[in-house]
Amino acid sequence: MKQRKRYPTERSTSPTLTRTVTHIRLEAVNAGKLTALDDLAQVYLPFCQQYVTFFCTEESPDKFHATCFAAPLSERWHRVAIQQAAGIAQSWHTNRAQAYRDYLDDLLDYHEQQASPDPDPNATEPAWREWNIPVLRQVCIQANVNVAVLEPAQDSSTFDYWLKISTLEFRKQLLVPVKLATYHRKALEGKTINTSVTLNKRDDGWWLTLSYDEVVQVLTEPSAPVVGVDVGIANFLTTSDGQHYGTFHGKLRERQKRDREKRRRKATLRTCLEKKGVRKLPSTSSRSGQRLARHVRQEINHAVNQCFAQHPDVQFAYEQLSVATMKYKARAMNAYLYASNLAHIPKQIAWGAAKRGRAARKVKSAYTSQECGVCHYPDRANRPNQQTFCCVVCGYSTHADCNAACNIEHRWGDSELRACKDRKAVKALLLKRHQEWKQQHGWL
Repeated sequence: MKQRKRYPTERSTSPTLTRTVTHIRLEAVNAGKLTALDDLAQVYLPFCQQYVTFFCTEESPDKFHATCFAAPLSERWHRVAIQQAAGIAQSWHTNRAQAYRDYLDDLLDYHEQQASPDPDPNATEPAWREWNIPVLRQVCIQANVNVAVLEPAQDSSTFDYWLKISTLEFRKQLLVPVKLATYHRKALEGKTINTSVTLNKRDDGWWLTLSYDEVVQVLTEPSAPVVGVDVGIANFLTTSDGQHYGTFHGKLRERQKRDREKRRRKATLRTCLEKKGVRKLPSTSSRSGQRLARHVRQEINHAVNQCFAQHPDVQFAYEQLSVATMKYKARAMNAYLYASNLAHIPKQIAWGAAKRGRAARKVKSAYTSQECGVCHYPDRANRPNQQTFCCVVCGYSTHADCNAACNIEHRWGDSELRACKDRKAVKALLLKRHQEWKQQHGWL
């Protein structure tokens, strides 16, 4: 039995609503009950995939869209599939639109840099890669109360709940017993479980996902000092006071190299065996990659917890990353970026702040690594290498991550910068502030 958290969205100083998710493995006394659930999943998954493709390619996502595909499912199951597909498609559209905006910003930066008096000869023009339609590979049923109801068992029962599920057969419901561990009973004690549940089919069987909402009061004072947090690979977290937490370099990096080489060797062997006509081929998938991803998340979680422990009674400002648009020309660098799991860090910061009742806020990350913390001049030339920041105008020099963290800290209450709609507007504002700085210090 497992428990997992659902990450909250951007947080401010107001009370926050967090959702805690608990996973429970279904162990039916009668194996035929789960077999009936397997039959339902075989129909539900391709039917939901049809609507995901439909909402991604033909029409805008609409949870109340009329049914337009036939399937041996009840009207209630039709509605559940449409709602789940619309949610998946909406996330896909939102992420794609954000990625395309970031691509246009990067393209603008590239052309501006090439038009400058000192263009970078090694710079490559950003290329847009169209997103693939989401493919549902694992069974996940987001069921509402119309098709799945969780009812408490009687006092004399050996089970805690009964899960009543509608099946493919008309007016025939499936009763699956649910038994909680001591850990889950303690976690759910006094909580009001949400009516919607999620059913996931994994290699080791079916899992039930329950959730409950909690209101967490933010205890951080509005006058508390602000600490900026920069996210990176060499250092998972770098704070504006110069502290570094966690790194992907070292053991994790060496392990990622070994895993990648192992997959390449297996792929080469598979190609050779295919040419020889061998039917039974070795799988290219590897559980070592899954273990590495799990250990990376553990290291990130440890780094975030350590950062919170060493910074009590402060407010956190962290950058709003768009990892989906971070692409390198070399495949090895893309694999390196993917393995570092940068996207998990801001989510973990938001969750860590929410569960502790701490104030945390996302700020715009545009040019935080290129802007000078003294004169505000933004330029790629300010970063001669990965670790060093040296302003080409005023000569200010420091660690690159510390400079970015300080810039993030200063953007906490910057309403003028927060109003900028894109990177172009952010750069124009920074250049304006740079000119004002030069006037104040007699550089003009």
